[in-house]
Amino acid sequence: MTRAGVRVGVGTHFRYDGETVEVVEMAATTAGNEVVLKDGRGRLLRLSLRELLFSDRATLIPEGPGPSSDDAEEIASVVLGQLDEEHRRQILERAEHIRELLTGYRSGSTELAREGEPRAPYTPTLSLDARYAAKAAELEVTDRTIRRWVADYRRHGEAVQRTNPQARPFGRADDRWVETALEVMVEHTGESKPSRRMVIDRTQARVIARFGPDVVPQPSQATAYRVLAELERRHPLFRLSTKRNRDIADRPKGPYGKLRPTRPGEYLLMDSTRLDVFAFDPLTLKWVQAELSVGMDWYTRCITGIRLTPVSTKAVDVSAVLFQSFRPRPAGRDWPRHAVWPEHGIPRTLLVDVEGATGPGLASPPLVPETLVVDHGKVYVSEHLTSVCRRMGISIQPARLRTGRDKGPVERYFRTLREGLLQVLPGYKGPDIHSRGERPEDDAFFFLDELEAIIREWTAAVYHCRPHSSLVDPGLPGLRMSPAKMFEHGMARAGYIEAPRDRDLAFEFLQTKWRTVQHYGVEIGRRRYSGPGLPEPGVRSPYDSPVKNGWPFQVDPDDITRIYFRDPATRAWHTLLWEHAPSSEMPLSEDALTFARQLAASKYRFPDDRLAVADLLERWNLGLGTTIAERRMALRLSREQAAIELPESEAETVVSLPSVRKALGQDEQTAERREPDVVTETGDDDEADLEDLAGEDDFYADALEDV
Repeated sequence: MTRAGVRVGVGTHFRYDGETVEVVEMAATTAGNEVVLKDGRGRLLRLSLRELLFSDRATLIPEGPGPSSDDAEEIASVVLGQLDEEHRRQILERAEHIRELLTGYRSGSTELAREGEPRAPYTPTLSLDARYAAKAAELEVTDRTIRRWVADYRRHGEAVQRTNPQARPFGRADDRWVETALEVMVEHTGESKPSRRMVIDRTQARVIARFGPDVVPQPSQATAYRVLAELERRHPLFRLSTKRNRDIADRPKGPYGKLRPTRPGEYLLMDSTRLDVFAFDPLTLKWVQAELSVGMDWYTRCITGIRLTPVSTKAVDVSAVLFQSFRPRPAGRDWPRHAVWPEHGIPRTLLVDVEGATGPGLASPPLVPETLVVDHGKVYVSEHLTSVCRRMGISIQPARLRTGRDKGPVERYFRTLREGLLQVLPGYKGPDIHSRGERPEDDAFFFLDELEAIIREWTAAVYHCRPHSSLVDPGLPGLRMSPAKMFEHGMARAGYIEAPRDRDLAFEFLQTKWRTVQHYGVEIGRRRYSGPGLPEPGVRSPYDSPVKNGWPFQVDPDDITRIYFRDPATRAWHTLLWEHAPSSEMPLSEDALTFARQLAASKYRFPDDRLAVADLLERWNLGLGTTIAERRMALRLSREQAAIELPESEAETVVSLPSVRKALGQDEQTAERREPDVVTETGDDDEADLEDLAGEDDFYADALEDV
């Protein structure tokens, strides 16, 4: 049996700095043990024994055989780990026979002798040859086999190395043929899926062209198919879909890396997805597809912004999601207490006087992101969003093209939302066309705003309070935390949170238009605006604007009935109304007005904006819209809330007071508008009414095809 230790003393050889040296003297000094080395040219070197044994500059040269870290044999744990229970039992039983042969006891020790041991044929007083013969006769094997077992046991113990050489992964196929086949498979990554037969034929043709005929042996058909099956593990081509194969081929060659957030608000992930459930449009009571845009704090997995839009997402919707991180939406009145965030953003567990410091509560924690991680969608790389982030001091880090794992947490949120909420809602259509029911649109039940409220409440009450497997503290790897608990952990770890400094930052998320002030007000896109706070005509602008004597105005493209202006002297914001705003009872987008003008021009000889808007609204109410542009604009107008919740002006605040609304009769009008809902609950919608509704011109029936 060889030993792992080597005696170090006079005469021991080392390799030091590439030269072979010999220890000629060892001495104990006050500084420690030291040695004197002599190289092949007779030069002497004195150094400490510690440096000689543990420095990377020195390597011990053993004189005899022994175990080494670079041996061809596998280590004992690897060998034993490959054995199943039956083979392990056979190995242990064979080891007992070998120990009985060598010592007379199956345990190998007299202290652990079993009953009747040692047996007569294996008494230690007998010769070793006699015991070899007795054991061979007992096990019905040859004497040579017993001697080989004993030699293996003395060298490896129970972890006997397998004598059979490891089979080649590609059988008898030539390595050159295998490498060429892999090259052909890689070339088909971006192409349509080929057959295995075609890959084999192209590989053989390329091998002949590259090495010559009859140089590289052609494997048999069975061997060639086995080679392709083995190469499929390295480069998928035949088994999975072509899209999945391209995703696998685009993976980085080295180990995966990732951004590691260290505190709340450091990274904000933003993404949009088409929801797998149909919803009702409030304007037309027809089903429509919805697209969900969310913002997620990477460190805590908290959803900081949610926006549900019909058909598609616009840049203003993305800005609205980003703004919700600054100013979260208020929590629902009936939400459970654990789903409501304090208005100041500090978790309740960190407060002493909780009731005295909290208000109605918020739907999500307020955060000011430092870095925004987005994809390359048009709405995320638009000039609008980049300018907003630049003004707010937010960095933008685009994800890699077609690499969803760069935003893995938010993609996982979409899947959790589908599996935990959407699939139990009426109108669920499945993740793809193969999972869709016969007519899921017939089951559409919730309006767009109701569906958004449901998603907000589920996110706050369930998602934020459920432990996530990915939210762990490296100091406590066994502890799983929820996003709400992770937010508290992040606050305690960082010691602070980034809070928005001004509620009027909402206006910074709007687009800026430079215009001059005239005697009638301001004109933007052939629309005239006026209101209090507007500079007097002729006053020179203090800005170096793109237009001469121009002033900056903030415009919401989803609601052009008003614009916003900040007085450069007082720095106060003012709301300017469009002269035709009273003719529209709902927010009007810029695209809708452009289409209305075209519609009026084709119908009237001298149209104006008031006539165009009225005609467009009447056309929509009659359900006569048939074009794609008209459908999308109607869907945008069907929203009951603006894309961004802007601070109310004084006039709007007064009108919204309950006493004022009651005096103006708006509460009664609201009740009258809600009467059909009450009738619906009593079951007054009979089949005849539903047939009449289905018979109307439906300009959303083919919305999926248009999108």
